[in-house]
Amino acid sequence: MIGRLVRRRGQPPTVALGPGDDAAVVRADDGRVVVSTDMLVESRHFRLDWSTPHDVGRKAIAQNAADIEAMGARPTAFVASFGAPPETPVAEVDALADGMWEEAERVGAGIAGGDLVGSPQWVVSVTVLGDLAGRAPVLRSGARPGSAVAVTGELGWSAAGYALWCNGISDFDNFRRRHLVPQPPYGQGRVAAEAGAQAMIDVSDGLVGDLRHLAEASGVGVDLSTAALTSDRDALRGAADAMATDPWSWVLGGGEDHALVAAFAGPVPDGWRVIGRVLDGPARVLVDGAEWQGYAGWESFGSLR
Repeated sequence: MIGRLVRRRGQPPTVALGPGDDAAVVRADDGRVVVSTDMLVESRHFRLDWSTPHDVGRKAIAQNAADIEAMGARPTAFVASFGAPPETPVAEVDALADGMWEEAERVGAGIAGGDLVGSPQWVVSVTVLGDLAGRAPVLRSGARPGSAVAVTGELGWSAAGYALWCNGISDFDNFRRRHLVPQPPYGQGRVAAEAGAQAMIDVSDGLVGDLRHLAEASGVGVDLSTAALTSDRDALRGAADAMATDPWSWVLGGGEDHALVAAFAGPVPDGWRVIGRVLDGPARVLVDGAEWQGYAGWESFGSLR
């Protein structure tokens, strides 16, 4: 099966030796390697009655690539492990691998290796390696009072799609598809780093929740402006009206869009838009100067409020 999955796959220059030996060899021209890992579990992170195996493969790669982007680096290689019941059709495993390779190629990276194992349900675990190209990593801990908070990418689209799927509404295919396959703003992590971003994080759990992580790491407050986020709300209004819900909960609390949000002391680069500002501590996230009382984002072991 492994031979089938890696046959006729090409590798980018960053992968010196791909699958076939006991370990891969990946070039690290910078002398440092940025590493992140994430896991998708069937029924917890995806549903096979909603997603195709190809969708799951793309999502597994995209969400890991976004973590590397959030450090100001470029993804260079992925290592992917897959567990599934023994009766899983080979065609579904092929489709999963095709999705992984397609998304990896979008960022110019390869899949250097991995593992297969029998499992009661589908489990996809991906580790990603990245290159800083000589730059310092952009941490969560560098935001300073007076800086602008800016975002690149859409907010709330995945959350809207999830709600549409749960409610059996087949309209608004752009949001439904975005929930199945995120679209991180590839390349913008490097752009932010080169523009002097002080701190950065990807919006995987929710804008308020993830900015809270950044605020705590930096020891600062963040004040978001709903006026600056009006276009995000308006983009979701039709779907929200269809479910009689408030689109602000998706914009401020919806995760899995994998947009990037960062603090800048100087000019915000092209492709980014200012949505708030950094305040003196204590660490907190405000919305129009007040504590946000709505849903703030996903937690792996409960709901963050």
